[in-house]
Amino acid sequence: MGMFCYQCSEAARGVGCDTIGVCGKTPEVATLQDMLIWLTKGLSYWTLKAKEYGVKDDEANLYVAEALFSTITNVNFSVERMVEFIERAIELRDRVKHKFLDAYVAKEGKPFDEKVPEAAEWYKPGGAEVYELKGMEVGVFLDKNEDIRSLKQLLIYGLKGIAAYTDHAYVLKYANDDILYFIQKGLVETLRDDITVDELINLTMEAGKYAVEAMALLDKANTSTYGNPEITEVYTGTYNAPGILVSGHDLLDLEELLKQTEGTGIMVYTHGEMLPANAYPELKKYKHLAGNFGSAWWKQDKEFEEFGGAILMTTNCLVPPKESYKDRVFTTGLVGFDKLTHIPNRTDGKPKDFSPVIKKALELGPIPEREGKKLVIGFAHEQVSQVADKVIEAVKSGAIKKFFVMAGCDGRHKEREYYTEFAAKLPKDNVILTAGCAKYRYNKLDLGDIGGIPRVLDAGQCNDSYSLVVTALKLKEAFGLDDINELPIEYNIAWYEQKAVAVLLALLYLGVKGIKLGPKLPAFVSPNVLKVLVDNFGINPITTVEKDLEFFLSK
Repeated sequence: MGMFCYQCSEAARGVGCDTIGVCGKTPEVATLQDMLIWLTKGLSYWTLKAKEYGVKDDEANLYVAEALFSTITNVNFSVERMVEFIERAIELRDRVKHKFLDAYVAKEGKPFDEKVPEAAEWYKPGGAEVYELKGMEVGVFLDKNEDIRSLKQLLIYGLKGIAAYTDHAYVLKYANDDILYFIQKGLVETLRDDITVDELINLTMEAGKYAVEAMALLDKANTSTYGNPEITEVYTGTYNAPGILVSGHDLLDLEELLKQTEGTGIMVYTHGEMLPANAYPELKKYKHLAGNFGSAWWKQDKEFEEFGGAILMTTNCLVPPKESYKDRVFTTGLVGFDKLTHIPNRTDGKPKDFSPVIKKALELGPIPEREGKKLVIGFAHEQVSQVADKVIEAVKSGAIKKFFVMAGCDGRHKEREYYTEFAAKLPKDNVILTAGCAKYRYNKLDLGDIGGIPRVLDAGQCNDSYSLVVTALKLKEAFGLDDINELPIEYNIAWYEQKAVAVLLALLYLGVKGIKLGPKLPAFVSPNVLKVLVDNFGINPITTVEKDLEFFLSK
């Protein structure tokens, strides 16, 4: 059974993984995920048809986003879970189809006779084996034209990122049907054999618009629920007490775990993209939220083993766990890995039951006490607004020459040391704006401050790149500029997976030009599509630290 996957920056040989994923994804899971995406396109065909006739199925609409999210790199490695996702997609697809047909006949007085895409009709019993075989037919190479294939995949990967951010917001009961319907529209358009390059480019730019809306929705959900992040010092050591390490992005999971561990003597620590949770007032009020242990997702195999306590994975990014600590790793939500204990979703409005995680932490007993540094976080747009006058004055006086947006993802390849070196060599009159796990390449460096303004302003998770956008737009207004590109802001973005693709499309939609992207350009971008991005937006790859510093600082 073969596979082909090139959706992340670590695609084998810079081309694509065709035997096993660098992430650890097996060919079986890869082809099942291709199958799920294809069927989700079929489900979307019917949800859009139903919408035209006033029929809305909220569960099906959200499921499209959940299904896409489950196929993001390092979310789900489980054959069993993928089969469940596929069968649920078929069940919802057929349910919405029948609702639509009833509404159509009632209004039109005749049977529906439009030609229907295969993805909207296909069914064959047989389970995983049959789904895998069909998945091999409907994967990336279904489109033979390289440029059409490239643009379709760029759109789909952007939609995956939008779906992830939107799903996070829905978990907190913040909804926007327009975003969900655009995701569906984008998916259905990729089923077309006659779609043109220009149509796909326009759809991709439209995806950037909805990426901004999805991040804004999630920002509203997070800040309305937990308060605006505050500038906060976070301890990176551990205490001699039972511990639970929480990784991923889901703040509600963390909150429910904190409530359920009160009074147990358990200390709860964040990891990876969960670090920014320590800055939210409604989460930091829990005294046993003890700090952050570890760093970026790719160091899990070392850091999870070293931690010694129970571990909860709430969303991506999971690394296949070692046998030595597999028994103390728990998954929840869309995360899946065979033979790990999975915490079921909420039902009947009740919180998740994290008692298996708590029981394991208590059984394991106290973890080692370790000394740690303190990280300063919480520089989301609200906090930056409060010191805007100070920032503007520093720019006008020349104390701050430029801001560098160094947001995005981290990864395991040695070439990402570029970002550590770049931050270290950046002149001391420059400030880094960051969000996402890319910051772990430099957030423990002693880079100092400029007149009390830290030289690394950490806005939070990858979705908090929205905060950086808001900050840039407010600076544009404050300086009375017409074009965002006139600001003293440069963009040196690190990408790894599909949420970073959504962030990139958001920046392009906002008109940002001259972005450097690394550590390498996406394998799914064909030479012709790359030329469009270079010609229209000035996107180009990172080179060396010295050359790129000269490029940025000479502007």
